Amino acid sequence: MANVTIDLGGRPHTVACRDGEEARLHQLGRMMADHWPIALRAAGGVPGERAMLFVALMLADELDEIRQRPPEGAVVSEPALARIADRLEALAAALDAGPAPR
Repeated sequence: MANVTIDLGGRPHTVACRDGEEARLHQLGRMMADHWPIALRAAGGVPGERAMLFVALMLADELDEIRQRPPEGAVVSEPALARIADRLEALAAALDAGPAPR
């Protein structure tokens, strides 16, 4: 078991990880550190739990945006395809019902 120290806002945080995962943990720590200045401002300049919460929220927002993107090579997203399918079903039902009375 290895220990990695991540510096976040000038404060060291030591985290245990499996041997061989140190570089990945340092990379994740740098991602958090990149968000730290904005998170610190959002937390009113007070480092600590609230600033860490904002870092987590920013990273979660990025992850959600990535998850919402259509798969690479896809022209239309899944939600858009679902809306198109619903519309086509509604049109088919309207056609099956026959012409509208005049």
